[in-house]
Amino acid sequence: MLFSRNKKSIVGLDIGTNSVKLVKLDQSKTGYSVSAIGIREFPPEAIVADEIRDREAVIFNIQSLIDQTDPKIKDVVVSVGGHGVITDRFTIDKKTGTEAEQAILFETEQRAPFDVDDVSLDYHIVNTDDDANKMDVLLVAARKEFLQNYLELIEDCGLQPICVDDDALAIYNSYVGNYDVDPTRITALINIGNDITNITYIHDGMFHATRDVSAGTRDIYNAIQKEFRLNPELTTKAIKGEMKDSIDEDMLKATIVSATDELISGIELAFSYYKSQAKIDTIEWIVLSGGGALVPYLPEFLQTKLNVPLEIANPLRNLDYDPELFQYIQPEKIAPLLSVSVGLAMRKVR
Repeated sequence: MLFSRNKKSIVGLDIGTNSVKLVKLDQSKTGYSVSAIGIREFPPEAIVADEIRDREAVIFNIQSLIDQTDPKIKDVVVSVGGHGVITDRFTIDKKTGTEAEQAILFETEQRAPFDVDDVSLDYHIVNTDDDANKMDVLLVAARKEFLQNYLELIEDCGLQPICVDDDALAIYNSYVGNYDVDPTRITALINIGNDITNITYIHDGMFHATRDVSAGTRDIYNAIQKEFRLNPELTTKAIKGEMKDSIDEDMLKATIVSATDELISGIELAFSYYKSQAKIDTIEWIVLSGGGALVPYLPEFLQTKLNVPLEIANPLRNLDYDPELFQYIQPEKIAPLLSVSVGLAMRKVR
């Protein structure tokens, strides 16, 4: 999507509903190194789902993050996700040129929940089978109005989006850039955000499918706030596990568990649908990222309920960085929040 230009340093900017994350990676022949990193939280309700309710606060916090990390940053790689975007993979007869574009457009019309004339789309041929005369296509389509509003927000921050990616693809990129992918294992990359949980499936060592669940950590936040009668600041600390000496841990665990019904049922439904579509019996591994990965007791509860081995994502795993970049916080305390921004910064921008 959009346009791009050659750069050795790429800045990934992930604008979520709860916070904005930034990672600047320098690429060399030996790999990637982190030259700037930062996270800044938005005020509560500044962004809800796809709706920006406090535009000025969002712009202020993005600009403040740029000033704190590297004021020279102008060009950024960003991503879109949620209900304004669809990402799909499908198989069609092998074609080239105009015939391929027409066939892909036809498939988009059948799959998109909105009018194809109202979307910006991009696609990539991920695999071809010459014997069967078939090809696998990865499609990303975003509503033009949704995309335009998002780009205008970034430009109003004084930034230039040089490339627009998809959240699911960024999460996938950060994973394959930091882990050895087992082609025999079916893996679900689960990124739990504030309002949306994204599930990206890896099958045969490749990106295979993605699905969004309309639930995240907001229900847990609201439940904690109500149960313990906390203000927003203390609720944020509690959901991060930073109030162990101030509130009853057993009650906190019970509150978190009771608030995950919609999230669990959504993931279970997504798993069931994928298994039926992919004709597989089980999901074999989960890699958990996003704010949900840092909520006390939630990863363990997910592993038990879903009955699938789970690990917490570390998108900094194969990156070189100066420890002084993390002088105010331990890397493992924020690493799961950076899957999207690291994946964006790893993107090959042409």
